[in-house]
Amino acid sequence: MGMISLVTFLPVFGALIVLLIPKQNEKAIKWFSAIITFIPLIIASYMWSQFNYTLSGINHEAQFQFVEHMSWIPAFHIEYFVGLDGLSFPMFWLTTLLSFLAIVASFGINKSVKGYFALFLLLETGMLGVFVALDFFLFYVFWEVMLLPMYFLIGIWGGPRREYAAIKFFLYTLLGSVLMLVVMLALYFNVQDPATHGHTFNMLHMMDQSNHKDILRSVDVRYWLYILLFIGFAIKVPVFPFHTWLPDAHVEAPTAISVILAGILLKMGTYGLLRISYPIFPDIAVKTAYALAILGVINILYGAFVAMAQKDLKKLVAYSSVSHMGFVLLGMAAFTDAGIHGALFQMFSHGMITAMLFLIVGVIYDRAHHRQIEGFGGLAVSMPVYAGVASLAFFAALGLPGMTGFIAEASVFIGSFPVYRTLTIMAALGIVITASYVLWTVQRVFLGKLNPKYADLPDINRRELFTLVPLGIMVILFGVYPMPILHLMRSSLIHLISLMH
Repeated sequence: MGMISLVTFLPVFGALIVLLIPKQNEKAIKWFSAIITFIPLIIASYMWSQFNYTLSGINHEAQFQFVEHMSWIPAFHIEYFVGLDGLSFPMFWLTTLLSFLAIVASFGINKSVKGYFALFLLLETGMLGVFVALDFFLFYVFWEVMLLPMYFLIGIWGGPRREYAAIKFFLYTLLGSVLMLVVMLALYFNVQDPATHGHTFNMLHMMDQSNHKDILRSVDVRYWLYILLFIGFAIKVPVFPFHTWLPDAHVEAPTAISVILAGILLKMGTYGLLRISYPIFPDIAVKTAYALAILGVINILYGAFVAMAQKDLKKLVAYSSVSHMGFVLLGMAAFTDAGIHGALFQMFSHGMITAMLFLIVGVIYDRAHHRQIEGFGGLAVSMPVYAGVASLAFFAALGLPGMTGFIAEASVFIGSFPVYRTLTIMAALGIVITASYVLWTVQRVFLGKLNPKYADLPDINRRELFTLVPLGIMVILFGVYPMPILHLMRSSLIHLISLMH
């Protein structure tokens, strides 16, 4: 078994063992789950140390490392084909990190502990599989595997309106999956394997335009397939107006699930566009780029203004995610070196920052049992360590220089300004609005007169610090020196940009 398969399927193996542990032994279930998510993080970190940064080639397959390729269902030309490149590796590694930290953050779960941790481990396999799959059928299987555990994790362990939020999340995502299935089948029947001249689900064959049959050369057909695929991925991002499932899902989900939802699941939409839509339909991607840039700016401004109006701290963070994902869309639409690098760096950066923010909301909710911003005040007096860590996360979210958010947004602006001058200037307004709601929130929650009700609140504990400190260190480390991430992406993104021109 290769390293990719080991990292991807170890959590499922762990889930099966969790099901065998007696349900009364909750401590053993929690600690075993933490260990089984820590091992993939160690292996993924070792893979990073072995990653060849200079790998490049004129064909698609030359870009991939740690490749495992074998026949799976030969009758339908379905393969088990996985690999990693500079586009997928940052998100693959971040998934192993956030899964481990989210499991540790879940130690406070006391309801149906065995079911929760088993579903969480299954969810991790689904997420990792999406980032490594190079066969469209395999990609779709992992995409669907991820859907069911998330539905139950929100629907069973969520807040008061959990059933409504879970069903809404499921229906929206299922609609996207159906549209993706239509495109997948259309490509399967109209792309031929150059070796056998049969049908293929191999995404690298689909990216080679010379393998497309005549019907796929029709501009109208390509437009329709691209739009269907775009909607499927846009629901996940979520792009306005497909975003309405997100605030409900976030507000009702347990803290650790909100971390995964914002840190990893939203990025799968933009990853799908970069991995599948762009290389298979580069001509349509270029023709519709201006519309994507407009959607990105709408996301930035709409998300920021709605976040400013929120009274619930978790809802504020949820809408800030809609706003920050707009920068990814704007950078992707520019098709410039800095723009695409900025978009992918924003995916990685936002994954860490938003995970910190949701963990911070969880800490105060566990103590005060509410999230109303106006209900707090002066918490820096009674919880100084918590206030310090929370301020770091909030300042990272507003793009303070010296943190990853600044590098990502600056790259997006540098890459998009020469292409979309007016839209970039409008997007820059989003930075001002973000700074406004972040500073206003910090002021209302942590500064001013201490609310007597919360004078005796215990400060952040060691377990909570364990989940937050690594993220805080990386946000600063990669904010001051982003080159390890940028080098990782470089050869793959240059190859992707060359397809667009």
